[in-house]
Amino acid sequence: MSNSKKQYDYELIRKINEGDTTAFRQLVYLYKDVSLSLACSILKDKTIAEDVLQEVFIKVYAKLNTFKFKASFSTWLYRIVVNTSYNELKKQKHTVTIDAITINLDTQGKDVTLESDQKMYINLALEKLRPDEALVLRLFYLCESSIKEIENITGFKSSKIKVDLHRGRENMYAELKKILGNDLKNLL
Repeated sequence: MSNSKKQYDYELIRKINEGDTTAFRQLVYLYKDVSLSLACSILKDKTIAEDVLQEVFIKVYAKLNTFKFKASFSTWLYRIVVNTSYNELKKQKHTVTIDAITINLDTQGKDVTLESDQKMYINLALEKLRPDEALVLRLFYLCESSIKEIENITGFKSSKIKVDLHRGRENMYAELKKILGNDLKNLL
């Protein structure tokens, strides 16, 4: 994270702590998409993830005065997203598996290199991964978090993160291969 981004976040937090609700809306706007993506990687259900995200931002607003300004705000926020998502998963008392769903996509003669198609196929593949693998891949690639930041966010050891990244990449490639077959080369 760039220093200017960090400083911008810090300034928003100071304004929020002084009662500026517009600043809080800005903060939510900046982080809602990535936070939703992280919650979805754990919960595998967008509707539940959206509910969890509302809970997360209520917690953030209530506890923002405890933020220490030592780490980046995103690390602090993503830790709350991850913990709240795993707590919701425990409440459900079952892990949602998508392995039973078969996706048949006729990609013959279609150009799958469009950016929207890329996102769709990548998200389909991520939905099939184990929650830990999907979460670590999203943090590493989407959020551009370092291994150390992922440790702080998830509480996982660096060795687990590295294994999940490795397995996640392999499993994602295998899922994309199942979905796209020979057209995978057009996606990458």
